[in-house]
Amino acid sequence: MTHHPSPTTRLTTSRPRRLVVKLGTGVLTSGIGELNTARIAAVCAGIAALRARGTEVIVVSSGAVGLGMGRLRLEKKPKEIAKKQACAAIGQSLLMQTWQAGFAPHGLTVAQVLLTHDDLRLRSRYLGVQETLRQLISYGTIPVINENDTVSAAEIKFGDNDMLSAMVASLTGAEHLIILSTAPGLIDLKGTKEIVPVVERITPEIEAMAGGTTSETATGGMVSKIAAAKLATKSGCGVFIASGAEPEILAKLLCGRGPGTFFVPSGLPLVARKRWLAYFQRPAGTISLNDRAVPVLREQGRSLLAVGVTGSRGEFAAGDIVNLAGPDGIVFARGRTAFGSDEIPALAGQQGPAVAALYPARKRLEVIHRNDLVLL
Repeated sequence: MTHHPSPTTRLTTSRPRRLVVKLGTGVLTSGIGELNTARIAAVCAGIAALRARGTEVIVVSSGAVGLGMGRLRLEKKPKEIAKKQACAAIGQSLLMQTWQAGFAPHGLTVAQVLLTHDDLRLRSRYLGVQETLRQLISYGTIPVINENDTVSAAEIKFGDNDMLSAMVASLTGAEHLIILSTAPGLIDLKGTKEIVPVVERITPEIEAMAGGTTSETATGGMVSKIAAAKLATKSGCGVFIASGAEPEILAKLLCGRGPGTFFVPSGLPLVARKRWLAYFQRPAGTISLNDRAVPVLREQGRSLLAVGVTGSRGEFAAGDIVNLAGPDGIVFARGRTAFGSDEIPALAGQQGPAVAALYPARKRLEVIHRNDLVLL
């Protein structure tokens, strides 16, 4: 962690080509179901100003469940999934009406995009979403993205819109992700009690500063924002966390004057395919490796061979995404396996000729080819 007086100077010498702005429920509302129209209008004006200067903007917006709760006069978020989904169904149309009303004075049209995790987990759908967003941007619209909470169940949820916004930033190659919330940034509660202006690298100490949320309508807190920043920065995207209540916050952040925390992007972003393997997938199981295989994969960039495998956990089929763990059980890589979990016991520890004898019809004998493997 490094403190600098002007955290954004290094990245604002030229206007960003594309950025993602994520807004939490607490920014959009002043209470359960009560829209903060003045704040929404201010954010829309800030985005319109960026658009006028040639920056493409994608919005990731929470708020559907909260607005639905307000319309139904519910004071607490329902615990039952079906009731949450009903709130989302009622609130989503209200949310889009709100955004269109905010952008209309600036002559801008919004486009609703609702996603589930499967839309980004499955490669064909991932590419389809990517192309749709590209087309919406080329038409000059403002894509407004939210999780499809009306149909999302636990196994297909992103978890929260912070992570969704990081995935969208990665998917679209955005230069910046700006997360606006009720939090003014990452606060060093154990030290100076002040906002940390710049995070060069997300360490365990940085993660320890994060805390959850007690809001009845919110889903994440600083924990989810740190996780989102970790994903986005590894994709080469700089991340800001700042208060949505700060006047002209977007302009201030992008000219180096904004209060908030800036997370510096990694210098070497993962290639698109490996980024997708690493962060858009839910692994189906884990393959365990011996102590000789771990450095071969980590330091030499080689494929995983059967001789380095000791076993597996979970049920998975050939073609599934799996985690790779060393003898200590710590997951250090992820990849697409060429063999199912039912085949691993016979393969574990075998040399190449033995594997070829077991599977003479297989064109590829690597358990995971290096092109389908990424270090975490």
